Amino acid sequence: MDKAFVMVNIEVGTEAEVAGQLKKMKGATEVCFLYGNYDFLVRVEANSIEDVKNCVANIRRLENVKSTLTMTVVK
Repeated sequence: MDKAFVMVNIEVGTEAEVAGQLKKMKGATEVCFLYGNYDFLVRVEANSIEDVKNCVANIRRLENVKSTLTMTVVK
């Protein structure tokens, strides 16, 4: 199983909407709300690195997402 952690920065006031979208996303196994530079930490798990990449790309395409930082687990 391939994994990544994605830190997500969103538009102010869209927390509930984005959280709902993230929780429904295939591959997003955990969604945590944060205080700090990023608003969410999303744990992504999939059967291949290609599927992880697709999930991250889908997160980045969400309407109110301003930026992301992805950390791919290598071991």
